[in-house]
Amino acid sequence: SGSVPEEPVVSKVSGHLYEKRLVLKIIQETGRDPVTDEPLAAGDLVTLQVGKAINPRPTPATSIPGLLSLFQNEWDVTVLELHQLRTSLHKTRQELSHALYQHDAATRVIARLLQERDGYRAAAEAAAATRAAAPADANGKRGAEADGGEDGGDAKKAKGGVTARVVEALTAASDELSRGRKKRVVPPSTATPEEVGRLALAHTLPLHKTRKGGILAIDLAPGSGDLAATAGADGCVQVYDVAGARSVAELAGHSKRVNDVRFLGSADLLASASADRTVRLWRRGEAEGDYAAAATLADQAGEVVALVVHPSNDYLVAAAADGTWAFYDVAQALCLTKVADEGAAYSAAALHPDGLILSTGTQGAAVKIWETRTQKNVANFEGHTGRINSLSFSENGYYMASAATDGVRIWDLRKLKTIRTLNLFSEGTPTTAVAFDYSGLFLGVGGSDVRVVGAKQDWAELATLTGFPKKGVSSLRFGTDAKRLLVGASDHNLRVFDV
Repeated sequence: SGSVPEEPVVSKVSGHLYEKRLVLKIIQETGRDPVTDEPLAAGDLVTLQVGKAINPRPTPATSIPGLLSLFQNEWDVTVLELHQLRTSLHKTRQELSHALYQHDAATRVIARLLQERDGYRAAAEAAAATRAAAPADANGKRGAEADGGEDGGDAKKAKGGVTARVVEALTAASDELSRGRKKRVVPPSTATPEEVGRLALAHTLPLHKTRKGGILAIDLAPGSGDLAATAGADGCVQVYDVAGARSVAELAGHSKRVNDVRFLGSADLLASASADRTVRLWRRGEAEGDYAAAATLADQAGEVVALVVHPSNDYLVAAAADGTWAFYDVAQALCLTKVADEGAAYSAAALHPDGLILSTGTQGAAVKIWETRTQKNVANFEGHTGRINSLSFSENGYYMASAATDGVRIWDLRKLKTIRTLNLFSEGTPTTAVAFDYSGLFLGVGGSDVRVVGAKQDWAELATLTGFPKKGVSSLRFGTDAKRLLVGASDHNLRVFDV
């Protein structure tokens, strides 16, 4: 005990002196002498008689320096214990943080797997529905079976390419549209340059998830200037009623960002292209917002960067980063042909209003013109020095605009050359999007902000729209009569500008 014993006892075994209450505890626990470690029982202890005088204080407590030393020792013990507790707390916090991180990672993996599972289920259901709806051949086989396999492995790739029937349909549509264009007049309700100059922000609509911001493409349903579809970096397509300021549907199924979205003839059918290397067709059911996957097209090895719809709405072209463009029959959800461009990596595409000329832009600054009936490269436009980010044809059929990291070029399709170069933003700021309005009178240009230029004003600037994130604008779409401009930026908000 370190002090004079109150009840001293002596061990018969070792002859050592102990405090009775303490040595009894040791004997109960171990049964051995605490000094010599020999076997010891309570009967081996001999009680000694001592006087009942006052116990003296320990030597260190008999002076002030001794007391200070005792206090210092107690303080050191307390501080050491506090340090050990803090060390243990820090270690426990690290273990908790690691456990929470593992739990979060596991949750993300489970969510991704569930999303992929749902996507595969939807694809399987769509494939089964398409096969069931396909007409039977002479042997009674349908769809993929008639092409040599139930899984449709090669059935989704056309064997005969673009048939004579398809070529005839493309030619007839082009002739009709060309004749109609010559008679077409600009509607009197189209916005004037002065009205375009008054475009101002009317709504900011948070459509997509904030964790992966970015609206990469916008389209408006034909016949309705109010129903918009947006392609998001969050992997979803949002269908939104702009006039009613309400969300109509969210189309989830892609596993990666959606690069482009297009309506096909009406609000009942739309297509989306994604970095997951697929194109999905979505069909609306009886309810307004009841969209479901109708087909999944996976015929290209790279991410699908752009979609263009033929004016007849019967055909669809998808351009991919692997340097291929695929020509699809929409009704059959079938790839009729796939054209490979060696060494190219597509980043943009657009289709002429007549439907016979396809323009593709590459990451290597090339703009190429293709004839859709023959799939031949008929012209190349040179002049850009950076990645082509966007392409747009004027509805008059004469002009095409291309946006690249080095600016905008206006091309005359009759002369196959550049007629104007526009550098609207500060040096080093890439131009990310271009879009003509339906009349062909105005061209919207996106970069760090949005500029609108007039075709009949010698491509002079008519309006500047600001208030965008630092990463700038990613997509543009004019509304009816050019009196509305929808803008997608690097955040999750759709911005609506009105005159």
